[in-house]
Amino acid sequence: MVRTVKLRVRVNHEVYFALEEVVKEYGGILEDALEYGLRSGVNSFVRLKAGIYGAERERHGGLPSHYIYTACEDVSMRLKSFLRLRRLGRAYTDRPELRSVTVHLDDHLWRFGLDAIQVATKRGWVGLEPQYHRLFWMYLNGGWGLASEARFKLLKGNVVEIYLVFKKGEPEPYEPKGFLPIDLNEDSVSTIVDGAPVLLETNNRKITLGYHYRRLAITRGKSTGDRDVRGRLRMLKERDRKLDARRKLAKLIVMEALRTRSAIVLENLPKRAPEHMVKGIRDKQLRLRIYHSAFSSMKRQIIEETREYGVPVILVNPSHTSSLCPIHGARINYRPNGSNAPRVGKCPVGGELWHRDVAALYNLLRKAGDGRPMPLASTGPHDPHVIKMNVRPRAKSLHSIMSKMKVQGQTVSEA
Repeated sequence: MVRTVKLRVRVNHEVYFALEEVVKEYGGILEDALEYGLRSGVNSFVRLKAGIYGAERERHGGLPSHYIYTACEDVSMRLKSFLRLRRLGRAYTDRPELRSVTVHLDDHLWRFGLDAIQVATKRGWVGLEPQYHRLFWMYLNGGWGLASEARFKLLKGNVVEIYLVFKKGEPEPYEPKGFLPIDLNEDSVSTIVDGAPVLLETNNRKITLGYHYRRLAITRGKSTGDRDVRGRLRMLKERDRKLDARRKLAKLIVMEALRTRSAIVLENLPKRAPEHMVKGIRDKQLRLRIYHSAFSSMKRQIIEETREYGVPVILVNPSHTSSLCPIHGARINYRPNGSNAPRVGKCPVGGELWHRDVAALYNLLRKAGDGRPMPLASTGPHDPHVIKMNVRPRAKSLHSIMSKMKVQGQTVSEA
């Protein structure tokens, strides 16, 4: 497992100038290695280094030679990624573009110390003294080992951004005693806590539309090439807000599975799932919401979190999870309510009322091999409980949220 911690430090002019020299020459090596790779049809690190090392060593004599090694590794990864995207038909340029330069460091180019991080330059070693934050100490003292590689890039205002890499072996998955189904939706994530279906709000729809209208307001009547417009667009934090919500939700879900020693059951979504989901949909706003829902990103975040704690994951076929009655297997008749996807429907065989998300949860359990009887009344309206985002800002587990609400006499709203 690999985790990256980002640190920022403001340095004096001399240190910044020494690092700026490295960045400029490193960028030149990247350009030369990329040209050589495209011209020669080479994308392996060894062949790139063999092809350009002599000329680059002569051209950049004062630069530590290992910068040529790390630049070749950087270009090798860029070329392989570009070729893979081109095979998939997802490359939108004729060649890889070097839009920004992040300098890669190996163990010959940097030294770590709690008092300072030293980086090799043409002018010798320079020291960086960052303020280590809580996340850094959590990894350093939590059994993670600091890797030999690191990266840095320069920002405005004499600021250096450093990326430290931590590594740790994966624990063996435990033998599960049960199953924890997870159903991913546009505006929520559904699961079962203490036997009760629960819907965890993400507010993804509100965030997506809010930032969409902000972008329209910023760019209305103006070019996106305008400096002021670009600056205002960069200040928008849609990606950061969604990533933060995904990480917190994934942690809560994995902690609940770990508490109950359960395996997490997820839908095995196809690659580029939104493109399949928007077929036949003409509503531009709905298409935008689906594309920005990031179902696959939420799935990857949960799986990545399970690797750290040894929680087993079961991927099942996603077909018909919300459209079939978990008891009789008949297609549920969802009552029209004016929306594109009515939430409550009725089984034509047994007459049970099913909420779409609850049906999906129990169908996921059935597909995972859970043979326990359905713990619901035959004709009850099976609505999930809803936990809003403001209820769980620093919660340790879903079980603690439910228990705290019961102790305080609060009731969790129903969908």
